[in-house]
Amino acid sequence: MDKVIYAQDLSLSYKDDHNIIHKANFSFNAGEFIFITGASGSGKSTILKSLYGALKADRGKLIVGGVTMNGISSKKLNFLRRHIGIVFQDYKLIKEWTIEKNVTLPLIISGYAKEVSDEQVDKLLTHVKLSHQIGRYPPELSGGEQQRVAMARALAHNPILILADEPTGNLDEYSAKVVWDLLEGANEQLKTTVVVVTHNIPDVMHVPFRKFHIEKGDINEIL
Repeated sequence: MDKVIYAQDLSLSYKDDHNIIHKANFSFNAGEFIFITGASGSGKSTILKSLYGALKADRGKLIVGGVTMNGISSKKLNFLRRHIGIVFQDYKLIKEWTIEKNVTLPLIISGYAKEVSDEQVDKLLTHVKLSHQIGRYPPELSGGEQQRVAMARALAHNPILILADEPTGNLDEYSAKVVWDLLEGANEQLKTTVVVVTHNIPDVMHVPFRKFHIEKGDINEIL
């Protein structure tokens, strides 16, 4: 099975701080659904940042989507990110853009034709149950609705990998269910590899998953 993510003796820290992640070894295969759990400050978000190139490794090897992240150039990193969907806990939507334009962003970056982009955006906003909010701006929506826009944006360019950082941490029950359904659907129907860092795994999951736990800088699979 192809490995989408491979880490060997991976150590991560911020500036001159002590290692948050110390000599981690793990690999995630194509099409898997992965949960990474751990206490606040354990390094869950730190690992996620390294996977999309926002944090460079201190030591060790990290390969994402067949690309070696150690010493990666800006050009190659931008290319890799075209194949990754990212969902943040605080949404990171552009407040001055309509929700349609926010969802269009990865399609613009990837060079999709406008007609194709428009069709994809309409389909996705219907999929996340927000077609009635077309023309609105993020500050006009609830937190749950904003996260659903962020999910639509992450899915827009059919990524091979979705990285989600506490994607339902601040959401109402309805929006949380929509988000989980979308992540499960992408994994099951599109065979997208999904990596979610969270405090809590849902009680009910409809797809197989693997669970990893971070404690004292170590990441281990919970079997």
